[in-house]
Amino acid sequence: MPKHNDLEQKAFQIIMSSGNEGLPQSELWRKLGASSREGSRIALKLESKGLIRRERELRNGRWTYRLYPKRLPASIDSIADCPCMMCPDTSRCGSTGTITPQGCEKLTDWLIRLAEGGYKILGDS
Repeated sequence: MPKHNDLEQKAFQIIMSSGNEGLPQSELWRKLGASSREGSRIALKLESKGLIRRERELRNGRWTYRLYPKRLPASIDSIADCPCMMCPDTSRCGSTGTITPQGCEKLTDWLIRLAEGGYKILGDS
């Protein structure tokens, strides 16, 4: 039988892979091959550690929880259109040089649009 920490780690990976859609708690314990009681305890423990959030929802006429990761892993797609990737001044750019990230209009504009949701991340529909 796997150790409790191994099940927590596996549960966290399963929840992380569910992304923004989250995962019903009942699916988690099924995927773990654990009892509903053990699955609930693992979910509570991950929540108490600040790794996931649980939201109550009505599913198939029963109350359950949907589990969401608090953070998603970063991907290269998230920075693929960053102007720094194709900038001809990359070799001269630095915190103390004449060209700095703090003074770059293209980078500032990109960050503002990203924060406002104006850029589409590759692979999104």
